[in-house]
Amino acid sequence: MGSLGLFLYGMTLMSEALQKVAGEKLRNILAAMTSNPVSRIFTGLFITAIIQSSSATTVMVVSFVNAGLLSLTQSIGVIMGANIGTTVTAWIISLLGFKADISVLSIPLIGIGFVFMMFKAKKKKSIGELLIGFALLFLGLTFLKDSVPDLQSQPEVLEFIKNLKGYGFLSTILFVLIGTLLTIVLQSSSATMALTLVMCNNGWIPFEMAAAMVLGENIGTTITANIAASVANVSAKRAALAHTVFNVFGVTWVLILFHPFLNIVAKIVMASGGQDPFTSTASTLYAISTVHTLFNLTNTFLLVWFTDKIAVIVTKIIKQPKEETEVFRLKYIHGGLLNTAELSLNQAKEEVVNFAKLTKRQYTYAREAIKCNDPQRFDELYKKLEHYEQVTDRIEFEIAKYLNNISEGELSEESGRRIQAMYKVISELESVGDSGFNIARILQRKNLNGNKFSDTMIKNLEHMMDLVDTAFDAMIKNVSLGYREIENISNAIDAETDINEYRANLKEEHLLNLENNVYSYHTGVYYMDMISELERVGDFMINVSEAIMEI
Repeated sequence: MGSLGLFLYGMTLMSEALQKVAGEKLRNILAAMTSNPVSRIFTGLFITAIIQSSSATTVMVVSFVNAGLLSLTQSIGVIMGANIGTTVTAWIISLLGFKADISVLSIPLIGIGFVFMMFKAKKKKSIGELLIGFALLFLGLTFLKDSVPDLQSQPEVLEFIKNLKGYGFLSTILFVLIGTLLTIVLQSSSATMALTLVMCNNGWIPFEMAAAMVLGENIGTTITANIAASVANVSAKRAALAHTVFNVFGVTWVLILFHPFLNIVAKIVMASGGQDPFTSTASTLYAISTVHTLFNLTNTFLLVWFTDKIAVIVTKIIKQPKEETEVFRLKYIHGGLLNTAELSLNQAKEEVVNFAKLTKRQYTYAREAIKCNDPQRFDELYKKLEHYEQVTDRIEFEIAKYLNNISEGELSEESGRRIQAMYKVISELESVGDSGFNIARILQRKNLNGNKFSDTMIKNLEHMMDLVDTAFDAMIKNVSLGYREIENISNAIDAETDINEYRANLKEEHLLNLENNVYSYHTGVYYMDMISELERVGDFMINVSEAIMEI
């Protein structure tokens, strides 16, 4: 248990350090997915091979789907690639962990890593963590090998295994389940793979049962992504389920063709200069790694043509709840630039309109949060508002990146002005998203301090929200019309004037209420903070309409 703990800790430390060293670049690669299925697979493979954790890649994919930066179909392709990438770990352990005593280098590596840890620069610290993680991983593997009992002196262990493997096909299923459960418990298919290789290396289990465990590990590894998606939106849950469907389908067809599949693996190993893994333990390590690699390569090749069908299946299994709207997805610009700057700008404009509608939906939750007295429901609304704020940040970034790409081409003067206006618009919309979360934070502070808004206060805030909704409608109409069809922005100006006048009236009323002790000073502070924040939202929205008029 201690050796396994050391191996797992080393794996975690190495994976996290690699993500810190190359994290932002990897995220950019992942976010820049095209509609090409092959590039998605290679992206998943590349990232997983680098960070040595398919779980980390799939969790990253789930978070990107949650933020709307990858569609469900795109995420399935990346997950397929991640499955192939995770086979690299098995090969590293097979080639280095057993044949070469890499633990001899572990202590010097920890020493070098410690020196790097003493630097102030974060990147150098992360490199230190990476070296220490790598050293601990192989140190743990060495201890794991040494702590396994010797079967020659303890044959009763072999008797127990013999009993398990004596039930024909049922034994195969049993070892698939053992592999699945071990991976779920350890939360790492690499750790289970290491255990499987150690057991094989010591003659505990034959090649067939080890192969069955490898199949189980491929099912168990999908649990991490499902755990990550349990608190995410519907699209993210579907992406995680797609990972499970993909691996379960693969394991099913391999089990149906189990012996022919293993015979092919044996032939590959023998053709590469190895011995028959069915009779020789010397080649078993390579055979198990080949099983893992061949399974994921073949499964990906078979299912890559059915990505859309997998998306349909998981969409049917995980239905959209009535209360939650599908909002977290870029709809128009994830396919790359179009032939001309003009067409690309129209695509960007549609995405901006979608962005404006998304910000309005955020305020339906803000309105509910103002009236909410149930602490549990308020926590849910707070998380929704916080999540919307994160989504608006990411969408602003993605649209800005797309506009940057358009700017690099040949542009007319008019198109140049359109791009400048869009930069202004998305910046203001992102500020609207920030204000939505600011409202949640004001309400949270009010609740934590035990203050309550009176019925009159709530009524006034609801009226302010009505005025903000009118401003939203005016802004969305102006953004939808665009710069050629819009004649004036009197609708937005009127909405902004109404908000400002109502804010001024409430401010005067508030000062009188404080004088007359109608409510406490603290409650009044939270109340006026809410009014001021909603007035600021009106300012951001008029700025959007003015930016369109400037073109």
